[in-house]
Amino acid sequence: MNVKTVSPASPEIDSRAVVEESSQVQRQAESMTYEAKLPVNGSVVPDAIAVEYELSQTSVPAEASLETVPVLQTEVLRYDPVAIMAKYRKAPFQVLGRFLNIVLPSIGFALNLWLDGVLGRTKRNQRQRAIQLRKILTKLGPAYIKVGQALSTRPDLVPTVFLEELTLLQDQLPPFPNELAYQFIEEELGAHPDQIYAELTPQPVAAASLGQVYKGKLKTGETVAVKVQRPGLARRIALDVYILRSLAIWVQKNFKQVRSDLVAIMDEFATRIFEEMDYTLEGRNAERFSKLYGHLEDIYVPRIYWEYTGRRVLTMEWITGVKLTNMVAIKEQGIDARHLINMGVQCSLRQLLEHGFFHADPHPGNLLATPDGKLAYLDFGMMSEVKPYQRYGLIEAVVHLVNRDFAGLARDYVNLEFLTPDTDLTPIIPALANVFSDALGASVAELNFKSITDQLSALMYEYPFRVPAYYALIIRSLVTLEGIAINVDPEFKVLSKAYPYVAKRLLTDPSPQLRASLKDLLFKDGSFRWNRLENLLRNAGSSSDYDLNQVLNQTLEFLFSERGAFIREQLVEEVVKAIDTYGRRTLDNVSYSLRERLGLAQKRTTVTTVEEAQSAEHIKRIWEILKETPGFDPMQLVPVIPQLLMKPETQRMGQKIAGGLAQRVIARMIREALLKDAAQDAAKNGSKPKTAPAPKLILPPAAVI
Repeated sequence: MNVKTVSPASPEIDSRAVVEESSQVQRQAESMTYEAKLPVNGSVVPDAIAVEYELSQTSVPAEASLETVPVLQTEVLRYDPVAIMAKYRKAPFQVLGRFLNIVLPSIGFALNLWLDGVLGRTKRNQRQRAIQLRKILTKLGPAYIKVGQALSTRPDLVPTVFLEELTLLQDQLPPFPNELAYQFIEEELGAHPDQIYAELTPQPVAAASLGQVYKGKLKTGETVAVKVQRPGLARRIALDVYILRSLAIWVQKNFKQVRSDLVAIMDEFATRIFEEMDYTLEGRNAERFSKLYGHLEDIYVPRIYWEYTGRRVLTMEWITGVKLTNMVAIKEQGIDARHLINMGVQCSLRQLLEHGFFHADPHPGNLLATPDGKLAYLDFGMMSEVKPYQRYGLIEAVVHLVNRDFAGLARDYVNLEFLTPDTDLTPIIPALANVFSDALGASVAELNFKSITDQLSALMYEYPFRVPAYYALIIRSLVTLEGIAINVDPEFKVLSKAYPYVAKRLLTDPSPQLRASLKDLLFKDGSFRWNRLENLLRNAGSSSDYDLNQVLNQTLEFLFSERGAFIREQLVEEVVKAIDTYGRRTLDNVSYSLRERLGLAQKRTTVTTVEEAQSAEHIKRIWEILKETPGFDPMQLVPVIPQLLMKPETQRMGQKIAGGLAQRVIARMIREALLKDAAQDAAKNGSKPKTAPAPKLILPPAAVI
């Protein structure tokens, strides 16, 4: 069967036609009590609602018998807001009933919190309220459970008692009956579980928002996790999505202050949830994730067993481990939780900024510390993509933030689709400066993502910012990861761990965007900022996969390209300064030694400006940094030197260096001759010679990264 995939915003489907054909198909198949896919123009409409049929004839309990399961293994479940809206517009009482089921418990919970505060019993009733909230979210279903899971990772936002209860939403939800789970396994895999698995636990070992997990063993001996999807999932989630999306539309129409595209954000989130309900897609995601990131240090991705996997059943390698938030168990096993958190940050950076394929749901239940000290990723249902221009835009934004280039940062927001191209950036640039000036007072490395998002919230409300849909999932992923890190180490700073990777990318990525960012970082007002280069090299050297020889090769290639002409000019100037400084020092030392041996008056004559001395010292320190970098071998430069000397650019640089040194020597001789004549004239006239005041040198600001 050919399956047509329709995007969330697809204009191709006529909602009325969907409803009419749905009624016709239902009437024709009424005796079979199931809903089938609806054909439109010879293809299949990916209607998230009409893919299930009622199990009215099963022997499971009455509550479960009303649930629904997919009818065809070949069907692909996709989020389609047009079909969902067409269905539930015709069912106002069902929508109203669900809306009241959501609102009434929420109002009751809010009233209880208010009364606790008024009566001074907040602390005494905190555990009771936390349990109440967990039960409300559990009853409301998967969409709201995921909200609770996100909150369970934020110890800086949610009291400890609430955290403890919300953590139970990760894998300790009420299970559904085994009979129904076994039926799903048989329908998906074509045989009873006893014929497929050598062992299967009598009860699920974990129950999460979308499915429950059994521990089993294949007949070939491998220990596996068997995940079975909850029944009736598409119906329940589709109704909740319809209500939330309708609210988003209403808010955008009636509250002009809200400029973010709430509907697009809702569609993005719903798309990911519907993808998460297709376990074959999750299996493909796991294999892609393993290929991209499984080679990273201490990162582990479980194997998928495809012969025992279907849309509602997933069989994967069993992972033995503990949650990163279970510090007691981690310490007992002698595992360094901070190291694993750092590995998680490094992996996330590569997901977001290198390949663009990222895990959008990294809550503690999906990140396990294995006994051999690895970080194992689980649950690859909710994944998302960052486009190449968005990846480079995020790195450029970090560079401009570090560089305090708020004009560049404002342009980044345009490129990243936070602002429209016709937005007047004039008032926004000083506003960004005001927001980040205090935050950047100490060090960028001291910032966390929450402080950045909090600082930006007020700014985005005041100016015409719109939060893109893709960014909402990125922030959710990063904030969740940071919440886990803070739980492990309250002093953990994500940016301080992230900057070595950013530095490595700036030095090694050959893309024009990042080359331009590197130039912006290293040059300002025509002067080369050596301290920034030192910090880049020092930070990049601490990145686990930093290849210094690759950096040197790419640097030389860029330096001698047409785009590197500006850097060559600056490099010539700095080399002239350094050689001249060392030459004058050497000459002064030799002259001083000779005069000392001859018993003549001792006086050092070299006068070196602070700027010249610093340039020389920077070059010396950079060489020391290079020598200390793992993998650096100066002998590898030997065969490169003859090739460089043959390049016409090198010869021109040599000529300019020689010319620059000659100009400095001539200028110094003329200046000294003039000063000598002035001194002689002054001696004849009996007055002191006038000397020009020494120039004041303004040093570049110290790096804050």
